[in-house]
Amino acid sequence: MSALPVATGRQTWNGLRRSAARHRREVALAGCWTFLASTGIVALPMLLGRCVDDVRLGRSSSLPVMLVLTGLVAVLGAVVTALAQRATARLGALIAADVREQAMTGALGLEPVLLESAGSGDITARVTDDVETFVAAVPLITQASTALTTVLVAVGAVAGLDWRLAIAFAVVLPIYWFGLSRYLARAGALYASERRAAAERGQVLLESLEGRPTVTAYGMAALQADRIERASAQSLEVRLRTVGVSLWLSKSMNAAEAAGLSSILVTGFWLVRADLVTVGAVTAAALLFHRLFDPLGTLLGSFDEVQRAGAALARIVGVTLVPPRVRPQAPLPHGGVRVRLRGVRHSYDGVHDVVAGVDLDVPAGSSLAVVGTSGAGKSTLAGLLAGLFPATAGTLCLGDDHGQIAVGEVEPERLREWVAMVSQETHVFAGTLRDDLLLARPGTPDGDLWRALARVGAERWVAALPGGLDTLVGAGGHLLTPVQTQHLALARLVLRDPPLLVMDEATAEAGSAGARDLEQAALALLDNRTAVVVAHRLSQARACDRIAVMDGGRIVEIGSHAELLERGGRYAELWRAWSPQPARPLTP
Repeated sequence: MSALPVATGRQTWNGLRRSAARHRREVALAGCWTFLASTGIVALPMLLGRCVDDVRLGRSSSLPVMLVLTGLVAVLGAVVTALAQRATARLGALIAADVREQAMTGALGLEPVLLESAGSGDITARVTDDVETFVAAVPLITQASTALTTVLVAVGAVAGLDWRLAIAFAVVLPIYWFGLSRYLARAGALYASERRAAAERGQVLLESLEGRPTVTAYGMAALQADRIERASAQSLEVRLRTVGVSLWLSKSMNAAEAAGLSSILVTGFWLVRADLVTVGAVTAAALLFHRLFDPLGTLLGSFDEVQRAGAALARIVGVTLVPPRVRPQAPLPHGGVRVRLRGVRHSYDGVHDVVAGVDLDVPAGSSLAVVGTSGAGKSTLAGLLAGLFPATAGTLCLGDDHGQIAVGEVEPERLREWVAMVSQETHVFAGTLRDDLLLARPGTPDGDLWRALARVGAERWVAALPGGLDTLVGAGGHLLTPVQTQHLALARLVLRDPPLLVMDEATAEAGSAGARDLEQAALALLDNRTAVVVAHRLSQARACDRIAVMDGGRIVEIGSHAELLERGGRYAELWRAWSPQPARPLTP
């Protein structure tokens, strides 16, 4: 079961209603044009019925007028129908855009802990597959609303012809009701199961793609292929059941159409024979019912897509139902920022501590390197410091000359004014290089962008690009190397200019050719700010004021490079293993 909620029917409807309420003018226009178009659709059979009576009764003088009026109504009806379709299509597109925006806004605002427990497959399916399912169904939903209006107007028109014809018309209702009741009793649960199965399949696919190196290294390709096959088979099985339910609805609709038309014709025959109604009235009723085949088919056939879209929308609205965590408004930082941790623990599974009881102080303006073997808890500690997820226990505070704030209790937007983080996993967004840089500080002039690039040693390769700052990068654009990607991340930090900088192996992706340049660029950012550096190379650690050695989630040693070497402890062992020969020191 997903950790993210799924909206109830009422919550889903309220979410859709709120989206429509944002576009009241479009709703009113779509409603007016739709009503006029429905009136035109109904008026034609009524006029044709009048023409039949004129011919039968020999009213030759009025027949030309009726024929001209019928043609005029047909032309006007076509124009108004086109306007109604345009208005409803526009309204549907606006609502679909709102739903897409709500899904992304809700997903981006979720707590990291909740995202981890929900799984990437579930949230990805909600903001991609579920959104696309709903958006694809929006045109049909708008058509169904038009069809419903047409059906209601037509029923009123038949009742105006003769109440007995209206009763004959109503024969179809029990057949439709029987078919729909059988369908609705099963469809909702089936479509919800289909969306869940699609999310589970997506989860397996994402795990296989993201874990490709591990899959290859351990020869797990066959195992993962089997998992994908099982997930796909389950999704297909649910899909086939939904198709079967949809076919049942289609067959019941065909039966209702045949029964309804037969009922009107038989009833009309006896009424005409008894001289209770005219032939024209029966003709109008039969034509009206025949013209309703398409609206009724659209209306009832839409239940299939509406159920599917409703299941998708319930999952989308569910993302927005997660209550935002209310945090106190924190002040902006003033001057240097110090770090203080007391008894900080963190566990991903609630059983094993990845960070186990860390006490740490980083004075304002100083730099601390964190080193240790893989799995020691370094990256988790960095994430806690940056506020990416809350600590399981303990306190983690940032302070300046005016006081201090608790990292886990501050709004993310305000926390970013205190601390910023860069890791080896830097994303290049599709757009110009300028756009990618401006994400850190919107509105920054080009001169400041170039100065930020120069500070991290990136101005030369940026100037060499075909369009400079206007070069398209990211998906479909110029492919940046790992070194250039990290230069971009470091330049963003220069623009952001946080008083506390957390660097989690920010130069690890660089090959040997670019490693030294990146390390020099990273070290240039440490001046005049507090910094915590998770170092994958001990040359980085040596350039920091102090070094903390982590092992098993705990800090086992802390001190300067020289002090730790003199102690001959864990850091000294790491140093000897990493650098058996004396190395030239880096310039901080």
